[in-house]
Amino acid sequence: MGELFSGIVTDRGEVRAVSGEGERRFVIATGYDPATFAIGASIACNGCCLTVVDKPLGGFAVDVSAETLSKTTLGDWVVGSPVNLEQALRLGDSLDGHLVLGHVDGLAAVTGRRQDGSSLRLSFRVAGDLGRFIAPKGSVALDGVSLTVNEVEDTAEGDTLFGVNIIPHTAAVTTLGRLEAGGRVNLEIDPLARYVARLSEESVTRLSQR
Repeated sequence: MGELFSGIVTDRGEVRAVSGEGERRFVIATGYDPATFAIGASIACNGCCLTVVDKPLGGFAVDVSAETLSKTTLGDWVVGSPVNLEQALRLGDSLDGHLVLGHVDGLAAVTGRRQDGSSLRLSFRVAGDLGRFIAPKGSVALDGVSLTVNEVEDTAEGDTLFGVNIIPHTAAVTTLGRLEAGGRVNLEIDPLARYVARLSEESVTRLSQR
């Protein structure tokens, strides 16, 4: 299965350098102690599990393929872009969010932003069939942040609308507090939701064959 994460961001880094064309190398500044990760370690960067290939002073470097650049928001990164960071879970670590694989399933478009008391209410649109894995009170990871879904609505066009609440702490320490309508985020659905859907489909298939 590879490395696992919990969707709890532990540092907000910043892109310090970008090089390459089809495939790019990003150098990301971080407050992490370099002794806590090695070359070859996995770090979730805005929800994408990436491999550390170098450790320049005050940061780390990752190589990102053209495929990943085209399917995630990483293709939009420039010098100065903020990045949500989470190191891979170690045996015995607490799972404070939910099980996150660091494999982005698709993109969610920001459709709205408003204050909801002291919290921030964000609304999103997802195209295609990923919406069937998103349920009220279920979990999603948006730019690597574990969140609980408030409400879900299917549209006549086949898209899915959903909303989440961002508490002040999360808005302050992650990139989510900067999101505006028209922006995009990396979306990873809850792996358990995918497995449950697959089991349900297989059950229906078996019943129909009887």
